[in-house]
Amino acid sequence: MGRAGRSAHAFVGGALAVVLAGLVALVTHQPWLFPSLGPAVMLQLEKPESPESSPRNTFIGHAVALLAGYLFLVTCGLADKPSALQEGVNGPRIVAVAGSLAVTASVLVLLMASHAPAGATTLIVSLGLLRTPTQLLIAGGAVVLVTVVDWLYGRVSDRPMPLWAAPPSPEGGPRGGPDRRPVG
Repeated sequence: MGRAGRSAHAFVGGALAVVLAGLVALVTHQPWLFPSLGPAVMLQLEKPESPESSPRNTFIGHAVALLAGYLFLVTCGLADKPSALQEGVNGPRIVAVAGSLAVTASVLVLLMASHAPAGATTLIVSLGLLRTPTQLLIAGGAVVLVTVVDWLYGRVSDRPMPLWAAPPSPEGGPRGGPDRRPVG
């Protein structure tokens, strides 16, 4: 598939995934659309064969991010406070943001589940933009929804993502990723 074909694929797939999540948000009046869905969808459509795009890394990445963000939101006493957009940034908010991002990054390295959009998800939570357990479950559901849509779209458009995880490299380890390339 040439550049024009990949561009059309990204356009249609991105619009389809976000429109479906938006329709669910419209019907339920719940936050099925949030900023880190965009990068996750783009990664899945632009690099469907990449480990970072796989359903495994997407689901693990956002689950860890949601949990870490909420853990730091509660630990820093911010779960019942207005978001950083309303209240501004203070010491506890900086601790929550830095801590949640550090834990998310560290855990994803340990689990070999790199997924950069999860960094945005943990900030969305620790900044208080999504802060209730119900909102976190909906955010997790939105990640599942767009990933399933992208997975199905990849199948019908002949740019499939793996069913769960990217296949191992010929050397036996995971494929790709900046931390596994030879330094030259």
